[in-house]
Amino acid sequence: MANPAKFVREVRQEVSKVSWPTRKETLISTAMVLVLTFIAAIFFLLVDNIIRWGVELILGLGG
Repeated sequence: MANPAKFVREVRQEVSKVSWPTRKETLISTAMVLVLTFIAAIFFLLVDNIIRWGVELILGLGG
């Protein structure tokens, strides 16, 4: 890495090979991530409440 100009040229060559997503693809991927995150949050909320209910039933805790 003695020659910074050569490094910059190589980086530009590699960046030109990258397949960049379109705006539509980016928006769809973002929406999918948000929806799946919401679904996972609801799932873990339900599982947590079921486990809490089971522990309370077994140990007789809470009210």
